[in-house]
Amino acid sequence: MDDDARRLGELLESCGIRYVADYSPSGGRHLYVPLVERVPAAEAREVVEAMTLLAPSLDPGPHQNITDGCIRVPGSAHKSGGHQVLTTPLHTAYDTLQRRNNAQAWAALRRALAPELRRRRDLKARVAKLATVATAPGTNPLPSGGSQSPLRVLARTGLYDTNRYASPSEARMAVLNHFAACGWTLDQVQREMTGQFPGLAALYKNTGHRDRLLNKEWANACGWVQKKPSSKTAATSSLINDTSHPQPTGGAIKVASKAGVHQLVNDLENVLYAVLDHRLKEHGREGVSLRLLLRAVLGYMRTMETDVLDVGCRTFASALGKHHGTIARLLRALESASDGILTKVSDARGRNADTYLVQLPQHYEQLARDLSWRSGKIYGIRPVFRVLGDVAALSYEAVERGRVSPTTADIVRSTALSRSAVDKALAEMAAHNMVQRTDGRWFLVAATGLNDLARRLGALDDAAEQITRHRLQRAQWHAWLDRHLSPELSETELYDAETETHWLPPDDDDGSYPGYVWRAA
Repeated sequence: MDDDARRLGELLESCGIRYVADYSPSGGRHLYVPLVERVPAAEAREVVEAMTLLAPSLDPGPHQNITDGCIRVPGSAHKSGGHQVLTTPLHTAYDTLQRRNNAQAWAALRRALAPELRRRRDLKARVAKLATVATAPGTNPLPSGGSQSPLRVLARTGLYDTNRYASPSEARMAVLNHFAACGWTLDQVQREMTGQFPGLAALYKNTGHRDRLLNKEWANACGWVQKKPSSKTAATSSLINDTSHPQPTGGAIKVASKAGVHQLVNDLENVLYAVLDHRLKEHGREGVSLRLLLRAVLGYMRTMETDVLDVGCRTFASALGKHHGTIARLLRALESASDGILTKVSDARGRNADTYLVQLPQHYEQLARDLSWRSGKIYGIRPVFRVLGDVAALSYEAVERGRVSPTTADIVRSTALSRSAVDKALAEMAAHNMVQRTDGRWFLVAATGLNDLARRLGALDDAAEQITRHRLQRAQWHAWLDRHLSPELSETELYDAETETHWLPPDDDDGSYPGYVWRAA
């Protein structure tokens, strides 16, 4: 609670907002923000509910009800005895109440809380949609939205299944292993233990116990993650994901070298930005998804260092934040729209996904040679754009990969998107302090981390929930295959060398019909 009050106080001060603080005999902390102008109750409620995403112990109740919301001011008697004690110096509190915060300070607070405000609106819209579906005739009630990852829930609440974890030590190690596997750092874990995951901190006896053990347990978690792949497959295995089959071991098949694959990806990126982005514009809204899917294909080519991809629809869906059924439809459309770049060479069967060959068509070779390679990575969808949308992803990429800081008109030309869509995306990213405009040109804000912003917007939780759902679906599909597919017969079951399979004619003296025929012949 004290950490939450300190965090909110730092937030208010960073926005230039002056406030008065006190504490109650029960241990509660209060922050009072006097304003010059009245704020609508709905707007105040929205801001306070957004603050609960930064400070879980904050009680939004007084601002959620217009008629019954009330608090005790400093000096008031408390029902358990004692009084509210003012912690702000008296002269500072008097000056703050005399010179209240203006509308500019309130607007600065809303800008600082832009990710949390967006996340609260999305959560409310999702809950309202689920409630509508649940109350519709002939439908079954659905669970509420949000991440359903058991380890994330454990980290939030500190409650664990005693049948699975014998002690808090095992429960917190499971959570730390999960965060290490997701690519978290120790600093992020420590910060979120006082943020959205206070339950993880509660699994330690006290602060001293946590400080003494956290570094060692985090090192063990990182070591477990590094050793985990070797428990199922060797480090040199060619199985990149659940839908991969082994690479060929030789013969007449020519396998591209790693350096050749990287050069091929560089050439295809040039073709993508110079030609295909504008050509796919003709496909309308679907064209935006096709462009991002092609970027994901090139990204997997570079990661897997091969020009033959057998990546499943669910893997692409996790990379793009879309449904796997949508990816299956887009892959078919991309094959015909890629002008020979993407070619399907084999159909999916059993555990193996569709296999595609990615190549540079001959009519693009001269163009690829004439254009110089561009520095920078290529992405499908980074987690933050699961919330901000595909148009924002392409607009951000245009600013990020531009040779010079582009104007809005430059971004419209390079992305082949409408001016209104680009303006809306840039305004929203500017509100989240991802980009800023100076002298008519757009620049990236290096101080804003996309992963941290994705966490604040809830995109990381959505990505983790989708990955967990896909793992369960794969496990169900593999179990179905194990139950229904007949096992392949071995060579010894088809033919036994010790068994005489040829027919011998009968003896001449047994009087059988074949014998007479043979003698007559």
